[in-house]
Amino acid sequence: MALYVLDTDTVTFQQAGREAVLRRLAAVPAETVHTTVVTLREQMRGRLAEVDRAPEGPALVHAYQRLRATLRYFCRVNVLPFTPDAASTLAELRERRLRVGTQDLRIAAIALSVNGILVTSNRRDFNQVPGLRIEDWNHG
Repeated sequence: MALYVLDTDTVTFQQAGREAVLRRLAAVPAETVHTTVVTLREQMRGRLAEVDRAPEGPALVHAYQRLRATLRYFCRVNVLPFTPDAASTLAELRERRLRVGTQDLRIAAIALSVNGILVTSNRRDFNQVPGLRIEDWNHG
């Protein structure tokens, strides 16, 4: 059975209710869909920054609502850890000097370490990663 690893953009599309992504998610068993602790970090960092920047009043209320919604999301999805296998894979990828951002490379390393299929719209960067299987559910 395939193991799907949603990258940060795909998680964001899911949270926003993007129809193409939701349709594909509904078509696969829930237990095959995962995201990564890297995506958790990216989203939480962004939400905390929103709270820190928000002025008093409605904007601050909204920022806290988004933070809470993000927390609830990650409490109900499968989050893959950054394991020693992923760290080893990351080191191998770094030796190749790929022109891929740090967080994306970490997500790729996790996906490779679990033999997963990375679900992403970012083919330009992730196509550079040798052996990484990818699917784009946003344009389907």
